Amino acid sequence: MIKHTKSYIADSHIAFVLGKEVPKVEGVSKMVTDLAKKFIDSKDDSDYLKLGEQFIFFIRENENLEKMRVAGHEVRAKLVKSAKEVYVVGQGKTMLAVAEGLSLSNYQFLKYFKDAEKKKNALTQIYLLGDVKEKKINLLNNTLKAVFWARDMVNEPVSYLTATQLSKEIEILGIAAGFDVKVLEKAKIEALKMGGLLAVNKGSIDPPTFTIIEYKPKKPVNQKPIVLVGKGVVYDTGGLSLKPTASSMDLMKSDMAGAACMAGTIYAAALNQLDVHLIGLIPATDNRPGGNAYTPGDVITMYDGTTVEVLNTDAEGRMILADALAYSNKLNPELVIDAATLTGAAVVAIGTKASCLMGNADQKVMNALIESGIDVHERLVQLPFWDEYYDEMKSSIADLKNIGGRYAGMITAGKFLEHFVKSPYVHLDIAGPSFLEAAQDYKGKGGTGVGIRLLMNYLQNYK
Repeated sequence: MIKHTKSYIADSHIAFVLGKEVPKVEGVSKMVTDLAKKFIDSKDDSDYLKLGEQFIFFIRENENLEKMRVAGHEVRAKLVKSAKEVYVVGQGKTMLAVAEGLSLSNYQFLKYFKDAEKKKNALTQIYLLGDVKEKKINLLNNTLKAVFWARDMVNEPVSYLTATQLSKEIEILGIAAGFDVKVLEKAKIEALKMGGLLAVNKGSIDPPTFTIIEYKPKKPVNQKPIVLVGKGVVYDTGGLSLKPTASSMDLMKSDMAGAACMAGTIYAAALNQLDVHLIGLIPATDNRPGGNAYTPGDVITMYDGTTVEVLNTDAEGRMILADALAYSNKLNPELVIDAATLTGAAVVAIGTKASCLMGNADQKVMNALIESGIDVHERLVQLPFWDEYYDEMKSSIADLKNIGGRYAGMITAGKFLEHFVKSPYVHLDIAGPSFLEAAQDYKGKGGTGVGIRLLMNYLQNYK
């Protein structure tokens, strides 16, 4: 928890975010103040020292907020596990960014450790000393709460997080933050004839779910809702088109990161009482090769009546998303955004440092999303979305096929999804940054919760 305070408890851990002068902090010794002045005159970006049990950090103020977040990560990395609180001294957004990086770096997923209590970081309080608005602190705390929830969900194995359990977890969020959650079970999904979701689910003994989330403030700035669609494949074996285990299937508990992103975004929006009407659609299932699993060569009739020839059962995310995107048409949205760990091609193209952005929405929307990505350092790379890519998705025996050619797989997948949406559409392929096999500063190892901070920044400025 990040809190504003007006007083400092002497000998507590402290991080100075220093500009041209050393701020006066009652309780800080003259020796520390003199060291801070020396640091200002130096050329270092950061430094620290340990006085007995106390850690003291010096961070050079920088308008590049990502550098400040990374500096916050470095504070967490150097602090002992037993540290219960740390004070950050500075001004405004730079101080807040240090606290953000520190808080994100303090996240741990310890649920399945026998000695979890021993491993757990003791840090629970980050105190800010300096000029910062309380509203911005609350906004950050609520957003981070949603990011941590999403990280937990992505890190959970399918032995716990089935499609049914994912819907229950979202229901819990709705109760906590005051938004509506409706869960459609298999019988209702069958009645709606959501062929894509049902086809992917055929190889599993666990039922699918389709979760509808709605957050509607009293006076929303948008006359028609923004619909957020998240891919909820809670585990992906590839189905009959089986994935190799090493560095592929073993990571596939993370294939519902899009669902976590969109549910987490609505959770954060509700906690922060944003004036934006949002509807979330979460199709969820695992993809298994058992039972009566759907097969390459099958032709599936989707929710909107489109027929799809299945050529690869591992291209399952687009099958379940297509039904949800088609369902969005009945909601008459002004904008539809989906997030999905959709293609390996996205990872090959740009790695783990950014997500792929594409769609047919107005370029002003695209630019605003790109700017939000820069602000929070969840960067987006916009890809072309020409109709020629759609031609690669045409089948010789059905309306569409579920895979294209060898090249630009992330774009052909996006064009497949576009077919099902009548409103302005944005597709985010978050396959790269959603789950990290090795820690990257404050993003950590495992689920990152990517997309929530980006979309919250975008929605805060939505008009």
